[in-house]
Amino acid sequence: MTNNTPVKRSGPPPIVFILLLLGLLGGAYLFSFRSKDVPVAIPGVEAPQPDGTPPEAAAPGAAAPANFALQPSVAPGTTVSIDGSTSMVLINEALKAGFGQQYPGTQINTTAVGSENGIQALLLGDIDVAASSRPLTAQEQANGLVAIPVTTDRMALVVGSDNPYRRGLSTGQVAQIFQGQLTNWSALGGPDTPIRVINRPSVSGTHAAFREMVLNGGEFGTTPNITTLDRDATTPILQQLGTDGIGYATFSQVADQQTVRVLPVDGVTPESASYPLQRPLYYVYKDANSPAVQAFLGFALSPQGQQAIAAAGN
Repeated sequence: MTNNTPVKRSGPPPIVFILLLLGLLGGAYLFSFRSKDVPVAIPGVEAPQPDGTPPEAAAPGAAAPANFALQPSVAPGTTVSIDGSTSMVLINEALKAGFGQQYPGTQINTTAVGSENGIQALLLGDIDVAASSRPLTAQEQANGLVAIPVTTDRMALVVGSDNPYRRGLSTGQVAQIFQGQLTNWSALGGPDTPIRVINRPSVSGTHAAFREMVLNGGEFGTTPNITTLDRDATTPILQQLGTDGIGYATFSQVADQQTVRVLPVDGVTPESASYPLQRPLYYVYKDANSPAVQAFLGFALSPQGQQAIAAAGN
């Protein structure tokens, strides 16, 4: 007798495989479409938003940052003038050397008189690029300035190598010291000696960043044990520390100094990724169409430029 019962197929019907294939094709398309809009992040720097907004909140009417690409060539005789943050001296010099090798016959002139003075020189048209260790103010953005973060920096708390205080500090203790509320090392477990505070001038971007980060925007103290220098430079600070002084500086400038010692903050040293006193460093420009600006920032943001910055200790 012939069995006319239909043979049952094992596994899902063919329509399931068709739907799965369509789903995979659709997912691959979406991934390819979206990946074109994902910005490439600079190592150690917060990437801009997809709409071009920089990490810091831009002021109303502020210009969006331009996209600077590595130039295939730069005309011999091109000169780039940079001024600003003393914290970026080593970065400026490293990029200057790399830029000259990449583009023979060009010249970069660098000085460092503080972030504030550099930004003012840029507004006046005296330089091409300002180096800044603080973000731009809303007024500076409204005046057409744009800041590009290029790396991160760690602010180190330093004492003289012969200072008998051998412990670390909490961020709260650091704030109390620089606001004149803690004035003797004995209050921290050290010797019964006044704490002599060496502060940077207000034109310093490091001064401004320290005030925002450590003092939460508050004022520095004015007690007799606090001295504010007239000029923003790290070497005079280190020279005045002695056995009872304390100051702050960008870590790359003091890491290899034999006459000073870096204090841990909240139990960690600046080499740690969890170190609390970290900040971005910026190059600021006004004219995105300037050949000098395009050439320098294109190099600074390129893999070659980032390698030079890393070699400078950032």
